[in-house]
Amino acid sequence: MSASNVISVRKGSWAVVCLALLGSLAPQAAFAANCQGRSDALGTSRTLVVDPREHPRIGTMQYPQTLPLADHEVVLTFDDGPLPKYSNQVLSILASECVKATFFAIGRQANANPEGVRKLVAAGHTVGTHSQNHPLTFNKMSAEKARQEIDDGVASTVAALNGDKSKLAPFFRIPGLLRAEIPENYAASQGIQVWSADFVADDWRHVSPQRVYDLAIQRLEAKGKGILLLHDIQARTVAALPRILNELKARGYRIVHVVPATPDRPATPTEPQQWYLHPPTETVAITRWPIVPNFVFTEARALPAPVFADVDWRDADVLDKAQRTHAPQPHLTRWPQPQLAQVASRSTLPSPAASVFTIPEGLSLTLLATRSAARERLAQRKPDASSATNPAASRSHALSARQASHAKRAAHQVPGASVHGKGRGAAQHAAQPGKSGGPMHLASLKKRTPRADAAAIAKRPPE
Repeated sequence: MSASNVISVRKGSWAVVCLALLGSLAPQAAFAANCQGRSDALGTSRTLVVDPREHPRIGTMQYPQTLPLADHEVVLTFDDGPLPKYSNQVLSILASECVKATFFAIGRQANANPEGVRKLVAAGHTVGTHSQNHPLTFNKMSAEKARQEIDDGVASTVAALNGDKSKLAPFFRIPGLLRAEIPENYAASQGIQVWSADFVADDWRHVSPQRVYDLAIQRLEAKGKGILLLHDIQARTVAALPRILNELKARGYRIVHVVPATPDRPATPTEPQQWYLHPPTETVAITRWPIVPNFVFTEARALPAPVFADVDWRDADVLDKAQRTHAPQPHLTRWPQPQLAQVASRSTLPSPAASVFTIPEGLSLTLLATRSAARERLAQRKPDASSATNPAASRSHALSARQASHAKRAAHQVPGASVHGKGRGAAQHAAQPGKSGGPMHLASLKKRTPRADAAAIAKRPPE
């Protein structure tokens, strides 16, 4: 492609863009030129006609859909009026810029100031309703109460318009922007469109007019377009409104006036994706979760409860509580019960023989035993005639028993401790084995006389 062809294509593209911009600005420029001779007024760029039955709920603060606005298009809405002190000033500010808005009137306010409602309609604004008493309980009130609030608000506003219902738009905004299915479903059944908002300026709070202005512009810039919610009963709103309109004009925003469709005024043709703040494109996949239906069970059967036989008999608290509360006997269930035959048929291990626990008597005992083998033999042997006639044998048995007792005491002696008041060396010397290989006690080294041995034996009590 040559350079001349590229330049011609670029010129053609710029021409299309410029024509589109002129086409969008032409209605606003024409309307502003007729705005009391002011060519610099903000004006109203176009009128959008909507059918409440096709789109019953709008406003992205609560709902998926919103008004089908183009980029940099704004819809101004005001709640809670009319209040003459401030509503009349709002009307004057809007008239100075030739801006049309939508007002949601409270029925009680309409009864107190019917002339204010007629002024709104006479100025070309759209008038909807905002309930009768502005209760902040729409999300939990009964269907009858919600219906009465909506119907009474409509009746009071129509009465302020001298009974001309054609001048009242079937638009309704729930007080506090409370999401509730009961008023939403009832309004849809009556052909009333429920409005939320796309952004707010918090002018109902105790903030300064500067803060109201900042929030309105900042949130509008973040959205790029949408429905702005304000209140025509606040002094801060009256003070901030002129600056808001001037800033909208400086930033290239355009005001859209919304009216309901009638048999003589069909709805503005739109595409389904235009009713979303950020419509999906063909390059982005859309995934929607299926709506879970509200199931209605025709028959509800309760599962059978377990019987007391299935409860462990050791759980006394359960049985005691059932008896004290007089619980009815439940139906027998078909739960599987344990098969006793299967339990009895299980293989069992053989019992150990008694010989496993028998200790052979021929085993030699260590010195830590309570009684030595020699002492056991001496105890089992009873004194007989031979011991009486043979003093040497009795003395031999007594010496053996005494040596065994001394050996036992030496085995339990702590090293280094004194034995019969003697030093550590004596204890260690007593623990040394003798020439025969057996343990010897210190007492066995002493010289003993036959007379001393006989006296010792005589003093021992018979066993």
